[in-house]
Amino acid sequence: MLGQTIINGLLLGGLYAISAIGFSMVWGVMGIINMAHGSLIMVGAYVSYFAFSSLGIDPFLSLPLSMALLFVFGYGIQRILLNRLMRTSLLLSLVLTFGLDLVLANIAQLIFSADLRSVNTFYTSCSFAVGPLLIPYVRLAVFLLALVLAGGFYAFLNRTKAGQAILATALDKETARLMGIDPLQVYALTAGAGAALAGAAGSLASMLFPISPSMGLSFIGSVFVITVLGGIGSIEGAVLAGLVYGLIQSFAASLFGVNYQEIVAFVIFLVILVLRPQGLLGKRFYGEAA
Repeated sequence: MLGQTIINGLLLGGLYAISAIGFSMVWGVMGIINMAHGSLIMVGAYVSYFAFSSLGIDPFLSLPLSMALLFVFGYGIQRILLNRLMRTSLLLSLVLTFGLDLVLANIAQLIFSADLRSVNTFYTSCSFAVGPLLIPYVRLAVFLLALVLAGGFYAFLNRTKAGQAILATALDKETARLMGIDPLQVYALTAGAGAALAGAAGSLASMLFPISPSMGLSFIGSVFVITVLGGIGSIEGAVLAGLVYGLIQSFAASLFGVNYQEIVAFVIFLVILVLRPQGLLGKRFYGEAA
């Protein structure tokens, strides 16, 4: 029982981690709490659902499609709307992303209705045994893909010029501007990458959770907690916090029931936040030297 609970928590934590990385980077680089992030995950889930139900494309194969569509959407919204508002007030950016969240949820409800939908492949219910433990194929594949995507994004940030520009802008926008980096272009790229990761999370979530226009609400709270718990702007922190959050939910569900898993997770989050305000792997100030 203990081993199965740990396995379930870790496998779910991988999905939470990839859901939070884009949100964390947007917050860390631009200082924006993107309230529409949950709805972007929802859109990614519907892309995979439509590709599977209408075109017969396996949900794992539709993941690049979700990422590409969401990257274009996130890049465009940041370039056309949010960059203009960031010159005035970050509060307006928060209001706009909240409004965007409502618009996306309502458009999804108009198109797909409020009915719950799901992606059921021939391997959805398949699993294999390791001793007394049962490991579902889908959950394991989602976990591994989430880690691959997290590692790929980490490599992008640290090994490419575009990634270095994002990190430089996050640390000191004015110095980055003096070095020839356009912060507004970097913001658009960051928003696009964050939306792409949200789309990937949505595609992976479509195989584990019921799909509905309101599914973003269940993700945005978890993503916020994981981001703060891991450290704002930290990819490694988001991965670690996602795994920890998944374990907390899994144990809480086993001990107290599913209805209490969110409450227990938030209580533990508050305790950790009091003891370590910067998060597990975050710095007290984001631009502070290691």
